[in-house]
Amino acid sequence: MSQSKTPLLDQVKVPADLRRLQPAQLRQLADELRSETIDAVSVTGGHLGAGLGVVELTVALHYCFDTPADRLIWDVGHQAYPHKILTGRRDRIRTLRMGGGLSGFTKRSESEYDPFGTAHSSTSISAGLGMAAARDLAGRTNNVVAIIGDGALSAGMAYEAMNNAGALQSRLVVILNDNDMSIAPPVGALSAYLSRLISSKSYRGFRDFSKQVAEHLPRPLLNAARRAEEYARGMVTGGTLFEELGFYYVGPIDGHNLDHLLPILENVRDDPRGGPVLVHVVTQKGKGYAPAEASADKLHAVGKFDVITGTQAKPKANAPSYTRVFADSLIKEAEKDEKIVAITAAMPSGTGLDLFQQKFPKRSFDVAIAEQHAVTFAAGMATEGYKPFCAIYSTFLQRGYDQLVHDVALQNLPVRFAIDRAGLVGADGATHAGAFDVAYLACLPNMVVMAAADEGELVHMVATCAAYDAGPIAVRYPRGEGVGVDMPEQGVPLPIGKGRIIREGSKVAILSLGTRLAEASKAAEDLAALGLSTTVADARFAKPVDMELVERLVRSHEVLITIEEGSIGGFGSHVLHHLAVEGLLELGCKVRPMVLPDVYQDHDNPVKQYEEAGLQARNIVDTALKALGVEGKAAVGA
Repeated sequence: MSQSKTPLLDQVKVPADLRRLQPAQLRQLADELRSETIDAVSVTGGHLGAGLGVVELTVALHYCFDTPADRLIWDVGHQAYPHKILTGRRDRIRTLRMGGGLSGFTKRSESEYDPFGTAHSSTSISAGLGMAAARDLAGRTNNVVAIIGDGALSAGMAYEAMNNAGALQSRLVVILNDNDMSIAPPVGALSAYLSRLISSKSYRGFRDFSKQVAEHLPRPLLNAARRAEEYARGMVTGGTLFEELGFYYVGPIDGHNLDHLLPILENVRDDPRGGPVLVHVVTQKGKGYAPAEASADKLHAVGKFDVITGTQAKPKANAPSYTRVFADSLIKEAEKDEKIVAITAAMPSGTGLDLFQQKFPKRSFDVAIAEQHAVTFAAGMATEGYKPFCAIYSTFLQRGYDQLVHDVALQNLPVRFAIDRAGLVGADGATHAGAFDVAYLACLPNMVVMAAADEGELVHMVATCAAYDAGPIAVRYPRGEGVGVDMPEQGVPLPIGKGRIIREGSKVAILSLGTRLAEASKAAEDLAALGLSTTVADARFAKPVDMELVERLVRSHEVLITIEEGSIGGFGSHVLHHLAVEGLLELGCKVRPMVLPDVYQDHDNPVKQYEEAGLQARNIVDTALKALGVEGKAAVGA
């Protein structure tokens, strides 16, 4: 019988098992946990680099704190794969991001060890402070620990939460996982010793006593003492900013050295004085896996890969990705117009703007994880005559909605929004699905909203955005590859608010917004085989809707089906509203809107997601037949 490669990890089913180990065994356990994480993600794909960087920190946290009674909140949740392995989910870790399997992020319904779902960044300190305040009201004594990192501290919400925590002074531990840009100099034995010292009860007690004594000093001497203390503290630890916000700062600490981590976390855990504490831990993203350490992005997000070489398996694409088409189209427009600038919120490669940045470095702006700032920053540039393209995923643009309403649409500023990942997103699931952008954009005065039916249409819509100066305009497009259409050499601006007829018929009309057009065309073929003459139209615009086209379809067909990869309240709702107001529903045409279901769909294969959503060709056919009151073959000759 072969010997297990993970003998210690095999003993750990839940964190209580981990806490029965000796501290000297934790180094080996961390090595086994890292190996297990690499092997699991090589099978499933997913986020790798961030999780590898927190292996030792994950072990130390579960060893020092009494989870799940003590709350651990991982921010962003993609750091949490090692956490999942240690918290009763190792037997399912190779189902990550698969239908019916584990989520790629923390999820409350998945485990009692996930007290808060985190997939959008920078929420952990706010949530943790809420939990701490609730604990205090209930008279409990458990710990609340927020682990924030991978750039999440660049968002304003984190500082809003720290400001509130400093004022509230509830007992809260924040672990700053500094895995990208060190706030303080490199750590070593001296800084570890200082961190251990300043986290101890005796040091905190002495410092509190010193403060009380200092309050009785004459004012000039008191002020001088405060300035000297602040200067010294900043020189030694780099934590002045956090202490000004009301946190007790400890660090920086080598996040891969368990001999440093354990005593400091124990000091923080056992200190009875209360108040918020920030522990600054410096880690290396991709730590312990040579291909990740050598990669520019530390293998942040990967497909399935070979563990030995790190080489990722990439399926052959039949068409360019929508993201690449957007990037190439924007570069072509920018070559003609020097006023075009591009803005992203920490997603240059995800939005394709890394390519734009290579071509136009001075006209490219990455504002970090700060969607609110990105939108208003773009508005400011628009006031000065520039043409900002603000490229943000649909699900992340939700975070900048107030700014979009107040700073852009209300002032009718010509900001261009490139909305990637519109619609369902497969393995990333509900947290990253772009289901709501049509509904939340098309309700705004002054907005123009387009949806690309294919990659060729996206080229023209980028050109339309570049040419449109009358107010804000948005184009939405999905994740993944296009459908394989012939690509135009150059984009041509589209007439605003005008759709197009793809196929002429007389019985059933299918009006599609966005990438369900291919399924609409398949449905039309199937309906034609049943003897039902079918029109297919591409709306192109969710706002303004081509009402002339809509009225024509209603007047000349028995059934009108609208279809969109978005939530209720979007394109179909605008069509129905217009028809109701104009009294056109009384003409007798049966109008049937098809939208995403009113649920948060779990992660799965995209095809299965569309089947679950009921947005495939057969679902369109069924909708038409039910509206006509006929069954399949009975419709032949109708």
